[in-house]
Amino acid sequence: MAKKKAKVVGKISTNGRNAKELKEFSLGEAQTDYPQAYCPSALEAFDNKNPGSEAWTTFVCTEFTSLCPKTKQPDFARIYINYIADKKMVESKSLKLYLFSFRNHGDFHEDCVQKICNDLVKLMKPKFIEVIGEFTPRGGIAIYPYASDSNSNKKFKELRDKRMLEYAPGRYTMPLSRVY
Repeated sequence: MAKKKAKVVGKISTNGRNAKELKEFSLGEAQTDYPQAYCPSALEAFDNKNPGSEAWTTFVCTEFTSLCPKTKQPDFARIYINYIADKKMVESKSLKLYLFSFRNHGDFHEDCVQKICNDLVKLMKPKFIEVIGEFTPRGGIAIYPYASDSNSNKKFKELRDKRMLEYAPGRYTMPLSRVY
């Protein structure tokens, strides 16, 4: 049987993923093992079929939890991850398992958000990424940490600088009514 040639529109392939590309992912396994401690190795990346394109990807984790390193009380947050991929993209189930791994991890809010940003940069090397935490107030104080990174391309460095300078709580996130 002759192989079908991928249809190409401009520079964008219209073929879906093949079994070989999906073989190594934990997605679809009969049993999911949930990490009991911080686990960056849970993250998996796949090839971006359109690395020459620029497109935003946003993940909203509405049920993030971590532990206060001092009191060991749980902290709850929404985590927003906005990125422009280069050659790799993060697989969503692995991201969910990774974020779950913070459940028993004791770190301050700012450290959790920076750690998520750093781990995703290490995994994907995106053109641009930002991670925003909207932590539920405890003791009357809400904390909304922001972390970002970019590659060395002038355009993405300028985007990072601009978004950092213009950052304010709620600016790059959305009301939950838009999620559900």
